[in-house]
Amino acid sequence: MDDFPPLVARARELARQTGFPLTRTEPEASGGGPTASLPGVGRFLGVLAAGCVGGRIGEIGTGVGIGAAWMASAMPADCRLVTVEIDEERAAAAADLLRGDDRVSVLSGDARQRLGPHGPFDLLFADGGWRDPGGLGTLVDLVRVGGKLVMDDLTPLAALPPGSPYRDADVKRDLFFGDPRLLSAEVVLPDLENSLLVGTRVS
Repeated sequence: MDDFPPLVARARELARQTGFPLTRTEPEASGGGPTASLPGVGRFLGVLAAGCVGGRIGEIGTGVGIGAAWMASAMPADCRLVTVEIDEERAAAAADLLRGDDRVSVLSGDARQRLGPHGPFDLLFADGGWRDPGGLGTLVDLVRVGGKLVMDDLTPLAALPPGSPYRDADVKRDLFFGDPRLLSAEVVLPDLENSLLVGTRVS
């Protein structure tokens, strides 16, 4: 479980070199900014990407390419991956990392404008930190019927501290379990402190 595909290992080293935090507990993440995909999330993405035969995968929030590296390492040869990063320096670093794989395109800019023309997607990993309900609702439009939408960076309900507002409402959970177009589940990672949401578009 601690072994990483070579491309993922290189992406993790790139994160260390550029100061991009690998977890939310690192000092660089203290301001609440973006962090890398956890290994449990990456392996889950790899499982889903491996089934995208002849398909298209989208990612919002490339960071320095760790999530993209997990998916590119697992996806079939006839699959395409388009990932968008709003920070130009991180996008450039990820593009350099992934340059050797012509199935992967790294775009710089706002995913709301850049990603749509490349869809609909068989798998969409939305890792951009959006919290507004309107923006989150448009993500489902980017996924084809039968495709999967994934979001991470959640704390399981059982691990939330008493009084946390997320016990009563969370915009991510509201999307996945409130949008009738999605059949969804929450997956708790082995550390019991992090979880992700996955939904299949059914209509």
